[in-house]
Amino acid sequence: MQITIVSVKFTTGGKAYSFGTGDLELRVGDHVIVETAHGLEYGFVETGNHEIKASELTGELKSVIRLATDADKKAQESKADKEKAALTDAQKRIEKLGLDMKLVSASYSFDCGKLTFSFTADDRVDFRELVKSLASHFHARIELRQIGSRDEVKQCNGCLGMCGQQVCCARWLPDYKAVSIKMAKTQNLSLNPTKISGVCGKLLCCLEYENDHYRELNNMMPRINSTVKTTDGEGVVLYNNLLGKEVTVKITRADGFDIKPYPLADVKFNVKNNVSSIKDDE
Repeated sequence: MQITIVSVKFTTGGKAYSFGTGDLELRVGDHVIVETAHGLEYGFVETGNHEIKASELTGELKSVIRLATDADKKAQESKADKEKAALTDAQKRIEKLGLDMKLVSASYSFDCGKLTFSFTADDRVDFRELVKSLASHFHARIELRQIGSRDEVKQCNGCLGMCGQQVCCARWLPDYKAVSIKMAKTQNLSLNPTKISGVCGKLLCCLEYENDHYRELNNMMPRINSTVKTTDGEGVVLYNNLLGKEVTVKITRADGFDIKPYPLADVKFNVKNNVSSIKDDE
């Protein structure tokens, strides 16, 4: 059985969720009101109408209620001012209660029946009194959500990475991929933490983007400290320029030694025995 769905996002860098379309013909960029487990929400279509097998669904399929009207769009825009005011008010209450937590954002549901605060904290926080105070003041269901450093940066739309652009997690990256120090080693990058860490203090997400390509290049190159044959004789590999496909070799002679880069095509070695010097557990 085939069913028609669309993919909808609620924030630019957030995850896309599937919703049933009913009789609506929806296109990329359409603004819609959808039914969620927490009530009605405002989102935009990431992928227009398309069919999937019913067996591919992993949970209950909620529906798109309607295309967003001008009134809906104005209501969504007005939420920003309310959320800013809510954040300021909540911060004052936190200071009054002496809670060791840092507020990151405030987010109303579309119908303003629920108000979610995201925060960071080094330790567990007893915020029961804070919830009571906020619920009494805002007359809404209150949720306090503790997040990590990555999610804190994701919710900061103005954060710029070392590339000078808005950080990927806020701009387009819906999920965090596993990133390891081995990726930096594979790409011959400096292991200086300030060079390979993002705004969040974690390893750069972009280390993962080209890692497969660098692994392929590494497999083409001779192993560091291995013996190879060059046009000038045998020598030991000191360094591989992966992108330039050059191998720097030290050739020892009776009167000293020479260190020289050679094009990969001019370096002879046993490819089958070329096991990467970067261990899997690094």
